Amino acid sequence: MSEHFRVHGGARLVGEVDVVGAKNSVLKLMAAALLAEGTTTITNCPDILDVPLMADALRSLGCVVELEGDVARITTPQELSHRADSEAMGKLRASICVLGPLVGRCKRAVVALPGGDAIGSRPLDMHQSGLEKLGARTWIEHGCIVAEAEGLHGTQIWLDFPSMGATENILMAAVLATGTTVIDNAAREPEIVDLCLMLVQMGAKIEGAGTSTLTVHGVTELKPTEHRVIGDRIVGATWGFAAAMTRGDVRVRGVNPHHLDLVLEKLRMAGAEVTVYEGGEDEGFRVVMEGRPKAVDFVTLPYPGFATDNQPFAIALSTVSEGTAMITENLFESRFRFIDEMIRLGADARTDGHHAVIRGIEKLSSAPVWASDIRAGAGLVLAGLCADGATEVYEIFHIERGYPGFVENLRKLGADVERVSS
Repeated sequence: MSEHFRVHGGARLVGEVDVVGAKNSVLKLMAAALLAEGTTTITNCPDILDVPLMADALRSLGCVVELEGDVARITTPQELSHRADSEAMGKLRASICVLGPLVGRCKRAVVALPGGDAIGSRPLDMHQSGLEKLGARTWIEHGCIVAEAEGLHGTQIWLDFPSMGATENILMAAVLATGTTVIDNAAREPEIVDLCLMLVQMGAKIEGAGTSTLTVHGVTELKPTEHRVIGDRIVGATWGFAAAMTRGDVRVRGVNPHHLDLVLEKLRMAGAEVTVYEGGEDEGFRVVMEGRPKAVDFVTLPYPGFATDNQPFAIALSTVSEGTAMITENLFESRFRFIDEMIRLGADARTDGHHAVIRGIEKLSSAPVWASDIRAGAGLVLAGLCADGATEVYEIFHIERGYPGFVENLRKLGADVERVSS
């Protein structure tokens, strides 16, 4: 029996909410455990559907994976299978991140082409090109990407676009290559820095984490480690936008506020009072919005720009803001599918290519809507909080791939939201 969320509009969100480990980091850290024989422990893992899926993918390679609370223990054998073509691999986009570690450890990999969110084309050409420059041959065969190499050697690699996935795969292959690899135009996201930190703890030699140039001095082997996942900046941003949209007062804990500098500045421009808390157990931020938000323009760009994952929240905020906002999407061509669902809720929105113009209205109207990806689903729930009546949000499995305890946290903040069996 399928389930959906029923969201009753009108609540002002008030209170505190904790952010757990980043979805876009934990799955890559789990893959990195393949690089070292022995048991690697990852803490602060989010309780989301993708974590057990990745665990199943690693088990299919010969690992023993134990998930207990927010802890994942991954025991990697000396002899590792190179075939990552299990059913679990096709269900999540991040499964492709086992490609680099397998090529690095086994010198051969067969990885099922990934699934994941329906937000547009995400080709693997930069993954393949980077591995080929390191000395591997790659091709697509029977629905899998295949890579093999007699040995990997350091080289200079320029990425046409600062892709997180390509940066991660090349980085994890390069740490066990002979010689020095320089990755130019590398992704700079906090999740990349988190991966670099864990790899260094395992014995890798990496310079430039957080910059556009990564220098990797190859080593012969890595050792297992224990690592804590950084807080999820996208989930943190979700709660910040929720506070602004509902004219609420929400304190968000467990995430580095500087990972959201641009998000918080945009919320200030919309009229919110934003306070940041640095370091320690209280690390995070607070968003207070007393009146109706003001319209603000958004442009998605690679980090440190405004994240494409936050784009649905920017659109949702704009629909109830005073004035007109332009949203420009530079990364994924299908992300504006979300706007079709917002129009069901009465939003005044138009799209033209990779631009959307949103004219804010005082209140949305409830309607049945369907989530097409994780962030679109969360955005529709936030929109439902600003609509009259009850909004039914379907395909909620998307939301639960990125938000542990979403309904419970919303209720704790005062929202009237329930899970309903269809």
